[in-house]
Amino acid sequence: MSEFSTKGYLDMELLRFTTAGSVDDGKSTLIGRLLFDSKSIFEDQLEAVKRASIRRGNEHIDLALLTDGLRAEREQGITIDVAYRYFATPKRKFIIADTPGHIQYTRNMVTGASTANAAIILIDARNGVTEQTCRHSYIASLLRIPHVIVCVNKMDLVDYSQEVFNKIQHDYTEFSKLLDIPEVRYVPISALHGDNVVDTSTNMPWYNQGTLRQVLEGIEIGNDHNLIDPRFPVQYVIRPLSDEFHDYRGYAGRVAGGIFSPGDKVLVLPSMQESTISAIDLYKNKAGSAFAPMSVTLTLTDDIDISRGDMLVKPDNIPQITQDLDIMICWMNEKPLQVNGKYAVKHTTREVRCIVKEVKYKVNVNNLERIEGDIKVGLNDIAAVSIRTTKPLFTDPYKKNRKTGALIIIDEATNNTVGVGMVL
Repeated sequence: MSEFSTKGYLDMELLRFTTAGSVDDGKSTLIGRLLFDSKSIFEDQLEAVKRASIRRGNEHIDLALLTDGLRAEREQGITIDVAYRYFATPKRKFIIADTPGHIQYTRNMVTGASTANAAIILIDARNGVTEQTCRHSYIASLLRIPHVIVCVNKMDLVDYSQEVFNKIQHDYTEFSKLLDIPEVRYVPISALHGDNVVDTSTNMPWYNQGTLRQVLEGIEIGNDHNLIDPRFPVQYVIRPLSDEFHDYRGYAGRVAGGIFSPGDKVLVLPSMQESTISAIDLYKNKAGSAFAPMSVTLTLTDDIDISRGDMLVKPDNIPQITQDLDIMICWMNEKPLQVNGKYAVKHTTREVRCIVKEVKYKVNVNNLERIEGDIKVGLNDIAAVSIRTTKPLFTDPYKKNRKTGALIIIDEATNNTVGVGMVL
């Protein structure tokens, strides 16, 4: 915090990114190195990691211990749960989601990647592009993560070879053409020794495209949100009923897309009533406009029956209003998906119930092939399914808007989240 003022810290842009890669590719070590070299570790944390490293007989400080917090993770040397870590540089704030590499923890990776602006995919320089690399890249593509950084790790074990790096870059570029990833960057690193993580490596003078930290600081995320299609799911109706705000009625929520300004005509879904925005309120101020992902309160010129789960849109730009949805689903529960089974669905701020009508196909995430005729969707499976809801949902394709195109499926008996869906 000494590098920048508290006020500057609060005003800095936030980047969320996730890490993915095969087991032992060094994800946790990389994050530990980022935290260590960015001076984002407290002294007592570092001392605890040093002591644990000595007990384990390691030659170096095992920075992976900074993120592998579960006892089972430390004993096995793997990541099991999603670990979130926070740090900041003078240019930007970061939230890291360290996700598992094992195939049985695909659901954990989906959880960590669902809100990410960027994904770091680690590749072991000795192994090159593997099936798990393809699987993680497919999930990043499925979740529409707009920025992918391929970190070729353990370059110290291949003598910092430019030829090895170039081959991996070529192989991954060819594979990524099968996916829908808007931007891919490549960085050769050694997380263990810190090469090109925070500080520029003297061992790879042939590389001059910036360290991982510089790449992360330079990612432009302003255009990652949909600023074309105005969407405002109502989360809460504010009625103070006080002397100062006797007649105040505001609709609080988070803008899911587009731009709203005072004077704009809006349409209320599902009632299809029209009104005009009279003001946009923040905590103590008024805003001239609101855009994703701002949290604001809108007031309208007309008294309309609006409640949580309704959505404000522009009259000339309406989302799909439907009870029948085709979604790509990642199943996250040990109990398989039940065709004709009934589940609860949460979409933006709206809650409905649904029935699963059909499993169209499953996806083999290792080779991207469709598996036709297999309707058993179990833990960590990804499949295209059709559902019908009890009430209409107001959706956009996930490819178009990650907020209005996503939903979660809940087992009503246990109240557990059992699946996440992306509207096709």
